[in-house]
Amino acid sequence: MNGFLVTLISNAVAIMVMPYLFSGFQVANLGSALAAALVLGLVNAFIKPVMLLLSLPITLLTFGLFAFVINGAVLKITANFVDGFQVNSWGTAIIGAIVLSLISNIIQKIIA
Repeated sequence: MNGFLVTLISNAVAIMVMPYLFSGFQVANLGSALAAALVLGLVNAFIKPVMLLLSLPITLLTFGLFAFVINGAVLKITANFVDGFQVNSWGTAIIGAIVLSLISNIIQKIIA
């Protein structure tokens, strides 16, 4: 449970930082960031594995680069479910997913 809370908090903080780095991200408040972090965790746990399995042929053809598109899609799905969290474009979602994971990992290393 402790690792879950660390991940949730680090993702929420990373989501709060994203609008300062990219103009295509909007986060209304801390509650929206926490909700987005929770939904992002659920989408990563349940929907992303199915997406990765279904896209395995194209992922292999692109030498794994299509996984970045899947990560962007996960971020767009999260934005569709959470009020107060918005990602404007697919390009922003793909680049933002990479930066979001980097920021979240750095924060997790600091906290844990």
